[in-house]
Amino acid sequence: MENPPHYMFLKGIPLLPNFHKEELMAKLQDEVEFQDKDVILVTYPKSGTHWMIDILSLIYSKGDPTWVKSASSWKRSPWIEHLNSLEVIKTKADPRLFTSHLPIHLFPKSDFISKAKVIYVARNPKDVLVSFYNFVHELPIFQSFSNFYGLPSLLPNSLLVLYGSWFDHVKGWLPLNDSKNFLFLTYEELHQDLKVSVEKICQFLDKDLSEEEISSVIENASFQVMKNHMLENNEAIIRENVEPFKVMVLRKGICGEWKNYFTVTQMETFNNIYQENMKGLGQNLFPWDQC
Repeated sequence: MENPPHYMFLKGIPLLPNFHKEELMAKLQDEVEFQDKDVILVTYPKSGTHWMIDILSLIYSKGDPTWVKSASSWKRSPWIEHLNSLEVIKTKADPRLFTSHLPIHLFPKSDFISKAKVIYVARNPKDVLVSFYNFVHELPIFQSFSNFYGLPSLLPNSLLVLYGSWFDHVKGWLPLNDSKNFLFLTYEELHQDLKVSVEKICQFLDKDLSEEEISSVIENASFQVMKNHMLENNEAIIRENVEPFKVMVLRKGICGEWKNYFTVTQMETFNNIYQENMKGLGQNLFPWDQC
């Protein structure tokens, strides 16, 4: 299959020309100056991005949901790679929260010389694949999961999914795990014990919240409450040339949905690819390694 014509490629990474301009991306790498107090959330797409934006917003507001209810996630934690990002990064008021899906080799260089903090959230790639499919399945070329799975979607050296291979993305950022300014979390950890995760994030950010404030963060970061806030804020992504349909960025917010989609053969094939590409990183590094 030929490369999709709607992508632009920057250093081998598929990006959308409506949101990412090559000239801007070059300036982003070389000219952006992060401040020491900045916090940057980095994820591969469909890995709990908006959930974490709400968690961070609630931590900074000490559990008060007013900010989450009144401002979209795009305003609270703007994307550093979108078209107006240079000006936004320069003028963003406190709290200076930012979001990105960029792989590490496209990331602004200033982050690695500043004391800005990075939170990376990873998710079981099988669930990422299913979530990605449900995000795009109404497009003509993605009308069945088997078709989407075989593209080869998130697999190594992928040219067909925005931001490229899940494997390359995670393995690019993971070496920073020893840095005091880097926190690696998984979507599955958040589901398993949100309170423990919130406390870990607070400690990383040097935020001292009371038990009552942490309880409010947890209550207002529940999936249904978060989804209601997004609906109230009319947070949908409108896809060009696919009318009249809107894509909601939240769907179910669960773990393990891949089991309802993968055939036995697809599961075995994916597991083999996973083992081959993640070897050398240690056994049971991620919670889904036992799945």
